[in-house]
Amino acid sequence: MDEIGLSAGTVALVLLLLVFPALVFLTSKVRAGKSGNLRQISGLEDLPVSVGRSAETGQPLHVSVGVGGVGGLSTAETWAGLTLLTQLADEAASCDTPLIVTVADPTVVPIAQDILRRASIRHGNPDGYDPTQVRFIAPIPMAYAAGVSGVLEREPLTGSVMVGSFGDEYLLMGQTGARRSVHQVVGTSDPATLAQVYASADDTLIGEEMFATGAYTRKLPIQIGSLLAEDWGRWAVAAVIVVLAIWKILTRA
Repeated sequence: MDEIGLSAGTVALVLLLLVFPALVFLTSKVRAGKSGNLRQISGLEDLPVSVGRSAETGQPLHVSVGVGGVGGLSTAETWAGLTLLTQLADEAASCDTPLIVTVADPTVVPIAQDILRRASIRHGNPDGYDPTQVRFIAPIPMAYAAGVSGVLEREPLTGSVMVGSFGDEYLLMGQTGARRSVHQVVGTSDPATLAQVYASADDTLIGEEMFATGAYTRKLPIQIGSLLAEDWGRWAVAAVIVVLAIWKILTRA
């Protein structure tokens, strides 16, 4: 077991050393304005439209960061939702657009409230911050889904953005939103849940797309550079697999 662990660690270190120079190179090119074209993701491109629609109508936009919290197995998915909430909060604060943020874990409540508070301060309207915009629904996934379904049913929403950790309870929320004709943008990393998302959401963020929201919304050079470096890494791995497969075939012939 020690030899296997050492081998895996060595491989990870080698991959890191190979990717790091590419990350530095691509980030420098992005800063110089010579690179950084990311592929289009329709779900992320539609988000400013949803915020603008809320600003025009005065009706709120619903945002969910999933049923997970911070500090557990679903921390990465929860942070992806919070990262997207940061951008949406900035856009909402710039045009005084109301948000309804629903959470299922107590650890997320103060973080989400602080995101909204900082957005209001950045845009010169600290009095516009309302902590009740963040609603703690329930810590049990199915109870949370029932509570969110009630929000989707009662509130005159312009859209619903749900990015985070979701399981089978998503179907209850997704069906309610689809029945109410609420424009839904949903992102999750669970393959089983993605099948339900496809059946009810207008736009879907698949797996890694939800973790790339920061690069698409904030457009920081280091974030764009990391995505481009990951793409380079995938092509390199694919090329190695093809070369090894051909070599195996030739050596056996």
